[in-house]
Amino acid sequence: MDVCKVNHEASLMLEQPLIKVPYEQFRRNFKASQKAIERDYQALQKESANAAKNKRSSDQALKTLDGMINRVEGLKRKVSLPVVHLHYIQTNDNTPVQASMRRRLDHISTFESFTSTEQPGFAPWADTRLDRWLVDWSLRNGKEDTAKTIAKSRGIEDLVEISSFSSIRRVEAALRGHSCTEALAWCSQNKIALAKTKTTLEFDLRLQEYIELARSRKTSEAMAYSRKHFTSYLESHAKEVTHCMGLLACGPDTPLARYKRLYDPSRWETLVNSFRTVAFNLYSLPTEPLLHLALYAGLASLKLPTCSDGDCTNIDCPTCDAKGLGQLAKSVPMSHHVNSTIVCRLGGDIMNSDNPPMAFPNGYVYSTNGLKEMASRNDGMVTCPRSGFSCDFKMLRKVYIT
Repeated sequence: MDVCKVNHEASLMLEQPLIKVPYEQFRRNFKASQKAIERDYQALQKESANAAKNKRSSDQALKTLDGMINRVEGLKRKVSLPVVHLHYIQTNDNTPVQASMRRRLDHISTFESFTSTEQPGFAPWADTRLDRWLVDWSLRNGKEDTAKTIAKSRGIEDLVEISSFSSIRRVEAALRGHSCTEALAWCSQNKIALAKTKTTLEFDLRLQEYIELARSRKTSEAMAYSRKHFTSYLESHAKEVTHCMGLLACGPDTPLARYKRLYDPSRWETLVNSFRTVAFNLYSLPTEPLLHLALYAGLASLKLPTCSDGDCTNIDCPTCDAKGLGQLAKSVPMSHHVNSTIVCRLGGDIMNSDNPPMAFPNGYVYSTNGLKEMASRNDGMVTCPRSGFSCDFKMLRKVYIT
């Protein structure tokens, strides 16, 4: 029996988010803590310099010193608090970051120790990986309770991103309820990181709130809102701001297409998709479920030109399953086969010298074994499943593979 070797390089490409997601979250937490400490330190330096320059009474000087001592003690507490105590992964047992990171690194290192799939321990590791993928798929499809149940029952709560997806789902639910409040609060919390990505999400959210005020014909409130929030966007979004000002004069029933588009309710779903893309990018999450990425790899090796023209000869071909994996197969490229393999549509058997192909008078080809089995059930008669043509088995012609 051939031993199936483990392809570490290819497999680890799917495992990148396992380490990258917590690393990026940890790095952002560290940067935020660093800036908070620097801000307090600079304020302390400024206060100390002012105290040295200005002449004050003894009571004022003591009061100033007490304030500086309190600030120094607060700064000392922040500096002494290890960043590794930040809980960026919210699990049911509040697993600290170092334990969660260690578990993830151990999970990866265990995989690297395998050289073949036949080794003891590989099957349980692969089961854990599949459980992770199922949790990931469930979270992306709004099945949070299912995801939590799987994670808890399989003991992999610190190997999945339940907290990240929960925050994303909460904001998406608010957007689908036609509220931008949660999304704007999320943008405020991640303002620095979002600025680096140059996303227009916050402006789009502000624009949608303005549109809703115009939809309700709250003209004065819409004008006040535009003065408060659009001023900072005049340089970067001048065209959009100028355009949306026309909504003050045009209501939701306007026949003008350029303003009618702004009132279109489908903009809310567009906002949901935009937010999800930005959030996935910020959290370093793949845009596709990990389960789909793994399936894509397998489907790409099976997809042939015949799969796309509706004339697949293999009834068991997953890429031709219109209601199942065939939907995913639409997004993958064709497989490159140096040597073709002919598969019988009747039973999915490979046609070769031991099971040669036989052709109907109308040209359709099937395997000898499949046609013989059909003939034995129908008194020597065979019927082409694609054309419906029937004839005696003796009328079939043998086809030679070259």
